[in-house]
Amino acid sequence: MTIRVLVVDDQPLFRAGLCSLLAGDPHLQIVGQAAHGLECLQLVPTLEPEVILLDLRMPELDGVQTIRRLRELGCPARIVVLTTFDEDQLVFEALREGALAFLLKDATAEDIVDAIREAAEGRGRLAPAVTHKVVSEFARMARRLEDHPVAEVGLSRRELEVLRLLARGATNKEIAQQLHIAEGTVKNHLTNIFTKLDVPDRTCAALRGRELGLL
Repeated sequence: MTIRVLVVDDQPLFRAGLCSLLAGDPHLQIVGQAAHGLECLQLVPTLEPEVILLDLRMPELDGVQTIRRLRELGCPARIVVLTTFDEDQLVFEALREGALAFLLKDATAEDIVDAIREAAEGRGRLAPAVTHKVVSEFARMARRLEDHPVAEVGLSRRELEVLRLLARGATNKEIAQQLHIAEGTVKNHLTNIFTKLDVPDRTCAALRGRELGLL
């Protein structure tokens, strides 16, 4: 069984080289290439990729905006970010919008292929530099937990279910399908979860939930 992959990067030579590299793996099928986010959005309905390998810094529509639009459109493809940048804001924005893996462009071919396979299975992977940022954020949040005892969190049973699915990397659409509720209801639950856990986004909610023993 092969994994359908769409490569999105605004650098033609890098994009072509990456496609050539990935095409050598019998378990991957490169279904298309896009030079920016808008082109990606145009191609996805026809190509139906299972994994999108996406750069963050692109013209027309950047990576974070592209991920957001894909999720709004209900695209089920898993997102693997491959970029030269590891700034905190980009990392957390991409993860918050639904990226499942985040690698830098100096990653080995083996790491990239492994990240694609893992993403197709719903598992995430972070570059070491990104892992450090997430761990640092985890530590920062842990220092604030004394002000938020478990008994005072107050998540409902349904909110706990949403939080646990979120922590596994599920998208809003996937959460809605698994819990048999509307996507709009999922968004309302997420808003309540973020408020009760005093966190700004999905990544921080997962980290806080794990620290509180809710997952």
